[in-house]
Amino acid sequence: MADRLSKKSNEYADPAHALTYLSGADRIPHRSEGEAVVLELLPEKADRILDLGCGDGRLLAIAKSVIPDSTGVALDFSETMLEAARDRFSRDQSVSIVNHNLNDSLPEMGSFDVVLSSFAIHHLDNERKYELYREIFNILEPGGIFCNLEHVTSPTQKLHDDFYEALGSSIKEEDPSNQCVSAEVQLEWLREIGFKDVDCFWKWRELALLVGVKKE
Repeated sequence: MADRLSKKSNEYADPAHALTYLSGADRIPHRSEGEAVVLELLPEKADRILDLGCGDGRLLAIAKSVIPDSTGVALDFSETMLEAARDRFSRDQSVSIVNHNLNDSLPEMGSFDVVLSSFAIHHLDNERKYELYREIFNILEPGGIFCNLEHVTSPTQKLHDDFYEALGSSIKEEDPSNQCVSAEVQLEWLREIGFKDVDCFWKWRELALLVGVKKE
């Protein structure tokens, strides 16, 4: 496993930073393509779905649209994000909202058939990423799936620069909370932990869908 990175503060504790992200989330290029692949991979039936770093609950809502009988848990540490998630699920009593920082070990929540995450785990340092992947493996039911729609690194500085240009931005505006790791490294971590059928199922530049299944 890669060496632990120095800790960074997570800017999403700042309401203004969180609101800026939420205001532009729908405009992230090709995001809907990755989300569509998540839907392809979801089981037809799932009793419980967990969304880690849920933001406003976008990905959990998409998952529940195809598995409407499931119950969901939306977890985040930003009160701004949590308030947006509460608004989204205000009429859905099957979704619980949990305030928790992913820098800390996951709280006791029982087991899940599906664990999702969308552009959240890359804010953790490398050691905590690996620990979190192990915790996810432990709370998945046999046959359960983990889908991580994530921001990963580019192999070269030029490709990194090109990614921000494609976003209509520049590296000067890169989120200071980012602690990205390559897709290849994270896929190997998932295999080491015990996930099977591990692969990158979709990728556009630095956006990738990393998936693993817990053996039945």
